[in-house]
Amino acid sequence: MKKGAVKKAVVPATPLARTRRARKLAGQLAVEFPDAKCELDFTTPLELAVATILSAQCTDVRVNLVTPALFAKYRTAVDYAGADRMELEEMIRSTGFFRNKANSIIGLGQALLERFDGELPNRLDDLITLPGFGRKTSNVVLGHAFGVPGITVDTHLGRLARRWGLTKETDPVRVELELNAMLPPADWTRFSDQAIYHGRRVCHAKKPACGACFVAELCPSYGDGPIEPGPAAALVAGQERPHLLALVGLADGA
Repeated sequence: MKKGAVKKAVVPATPLARTRRARKLAGQLAVEFPDAKCELDFTTPLELAVATILSAQCTDVRVNLVTPALFAKYRTAVDYAGADRMELEEMIRSTGFFRNKANSIIGLGQALLERFDGELPNRLDDLITLPGFGRKTSNVVLGHAFGVPGITVDTHLGRLARRWGLTKETDPVRVELELNAMLPPADWTRFSDQAIYHGRRVCHAKKPACGACFVAELCPSYGDGPIEPGPAAALVAGQERPHLLALVGLADGA
C-alpha cells in the first residue's frame, strides 16, 4: 500500500469473494508480521494452558510478569490440583478475576489427574471439556504447544474479521468456523497470530491507524480511523513500528 493511494475496498459479497479476500489478507499479514507468535511466555503445554486462562480480560504483558514465580512453584498437574487456594489467588491477583481463575486452574489440575493421567491432552474435543477451556483457549494450546492448527478468535481477530468484511458474526465459534472454511488449515495458527498482532499494533478498537495500514487496500472499513499519514502513524505501536511504517512509505515519527 502506497501513501495516499488507497481506495476503500468493497465488502466481499459471496463466499468465494470472502475466501479470496481472506487469502490475500493472509499474504499481506505474513509480510507485515513474519515473526508473529503467541505472546505468552511458556515452556510446556501446561504452562501455556495456565497462562492462557490468566490472559482472560488481562494483557499478555501482565500475565508474563506473573507467571515466572507461578511456574516456579507449580510445575505439574499435581501441584495445581493441591494448590492452597488463598496462596494461588494472591499470586495471580493482578491479572484480575483472580478467584474465578484460581478455580479454573485448580480444577484443571484435578481434571488432568482424574481423566488424563496428569498430562494435557492434544485433542480439541478433550481440551474443551477442561475447566477454564473454551475453543479459544484450546486453539491457542493446540497451535502453539502441539503444532495442531487452529483459528484463535480473540477480541482482536473477531473485530478485524468483521472490519475486513469476512464475516458478520459476533459469536467467536461462528467466526472461527467461517474463517476455517476460507483458509487452508496450515495457515490457521499463523493467520491468527498475525491478525492479533495487527489488531494490537495497527487496527486498534477505538481508533485504527488507517492511514498507516499495510492492508488498507483490502479493507472495507478504511477511514474508520485517521487516514492522514501523521495522525495515523502516531497510532502505530509495538517494536515493529519502524518496519510497519516503512511498508507504507512512512518514516518513523511521520
